[in-house]
Amino acid sequence: MTTQDQTTPCKVVSAGIISKSLQLEVGEGLSRLKREPLLVGFLANKDPAARLYADWTKKACKENGFGFSLREVDREELEGQILATNLDGSVDGIIVYYPIFGSRQDQYLQQLVDVGKDVEGLSHQYIFNMYQNIRFLDEGRLRKSILPCTPLAIVKILEYLNVYNSMLPYGNRLFGHSITVVNRSEVVGRPLAALLANDGASVYSVDLTGVQQFTRGEGIKKRRHEVVDMESWTLETCIIHSDVVISGVPGEAFKIPTSLLKEGAVCVNFSTEKNFPPEVKDRASIYVPAIGKVTITVLLRNLLRIVQNRALTLTPGEESLEKAH
Repeated sequence: MTTQDQTTPCKVVSAGIISKSLQLEVGEGLSRLKREPLLVGFLANKDPAARLYADWTKKACKENGFGFSLREVDREELEGQILATNLDGSVDGIIVYYPIFGSRQDQYLQQLVDVGKDVEGLSHQYIFNMYQNIRFLDEGRLRKSILPCTPLAIVKILEYLNVYNSMLPYGNRLFGHSITVVNRSEVVGRPLAALLANDGASVYSVDLTGVQQFTRGEGIKKRRHEVVDMESWTLETCIIHSDVVISGVPGEAFKIPTSLLKEGAVCVNFSTEKNFPPEVKDRASIYVPAIGKVTITVLLRNLLRIVQNRALTLTPGEESLEKAH
């Protein structure tokens, strides 16, 4: 839903309305498959947020023509379960609902998932490609690399809002934009800054340790982004210079100082908390208060892309077996 308060110039755009356009894309691709791709989810913790994400995944799969099997396992058994599912030809994609151990052991589990079934885009090959600005898995540029769901969801939101300039060549469509991302986690913030910079933006990445600028250099002449520490810069400095502000800080107390926003800025919140106070509507032209539904649709899009990528690598005989599943 898109709403506009008549007393402010700001449009509030819901994740639901944005996800519908992506659902159409997914539906068209699914109709050409003529079968129901199967996603297996592993839940090995008592985290209510993980349970909620699993429930959302199940609902989205059912509503959009995908199969879904949630497997609740003890965390000590998860490693063996992932390895067995990697070998199961009836399974198209795997998602693990983290955290499991809350340590580097989780990173090990991420790398266990077969790259050909990794719908979350967390395998080393996918992460390497993302940071190196390598967009395809093959020299023929037919099989697209898989990107992490939440960063990609934010990219898709900015595309929907026409922040991406379709008049510019693919890969350069954020040229001229300055974007602040408040969050530099390895799961969302850092990958998002890299994606936006690789698409041509000047990105200010902010966390408790300071500010880093992600950019492809003057005139975006570099093939991939580079990172520079911005000594003496603060969050406030970044916001003043940015026409897009994206925030994902988990703390309830944190609020973006909206009085410093450029008039007409685009603001996106991906935290479970409200990082933008109500006054954001007095300065922003567009405000997206949550992104959850887009993230779930991107997950299905990634699953569809994995199936499509696999079809492009199969021999005619293997393709016949694939269709018989």
